[in-house]
Amino acid sequence: MVNSLFSLLNPDLPLGWIQAADQGVEAIRFLGIKLINLGDFFELVARFVFNMIVTLVLVRFLYYPHSRRKDYFFIYLIFSTVVFLVCYSLANVSLQLGFALGLFAIFGILRYRTDTIPIKEMTYLFLMVGISVINSLTDKSVSYAELLFINLIIIAVTWYLERIWMQKNEDFMDIRYDKIELIHPSRRDELIEDIRKRTGLNVYRLSIDRVNFMRDTARIRIFYRHDPKDNLVDNGNTEPAPEKKQ
Repeated sequence: MVNSLFSLLNPDLPLGWIQAADQGVEAIRFLGIKLINLGDFFELVARFVFNMIVTLVLVRFLYYPHSRRKDYFFIYLIFSTVVFLVCYSLANVSLQLGFALGLFAIFGILRYRTDTIPIKEMTYLFLMVGISVINSLTDKSVSYAELLFINLIIIAVTWYLERIWMQKNEDFMDIRYDKIELIHPSRRDELIEDIRKRTGLNVYRLSIDRVNFMRDTARIRIFYRHDPKDNLVDNGNTEPAPEKKQ
């Protein structure tokens, strides 16, 4: 008890009160497991809060303003939280590196049975997994300054790609087109103008992927520019098929 008080009042130990309290509860065990380890507990809380802040910056302020997809917003936060806690809990396991690589392999081939995850959303999912693994498995050989720098680099690169590189606000969409006589290369300008009128999109180029002469239809990928304030559909996820006039 005296040693605990000296540890608490020792000016050379800024966290002396934590160490003293830790020594006081060290004898309390349940089924052979320490009831609480204050030092490890505070480290867990600090790492979790830091990881959640980085995740919210990426998802809420970089991803969500462009996509407006609340379902993916929910998925990213849950994935980040679960992956972080699982990795942190198994940080002392000798197979921690193999476990981390296994997570990358699993999520790299992940597909939901209801919908195929778009490439951009899959990239953000991979980003959430990577950040959570980094923030949970880095040991004391990596300083907090290095850990902070790694997270800031990830945020900066993502911000640059979302806000600067993608500032052109270009998008694409796959459509089935019925005026097959306009697919001839000599009538390309007429084709683009007709698609502009029928879709209301600022189409500036297109590519013809497939032609069906039996049904007089063509599958065309159109590329267009849009106002970032518009809530548009996901890239490549929709395939509007204009009805053929009788």
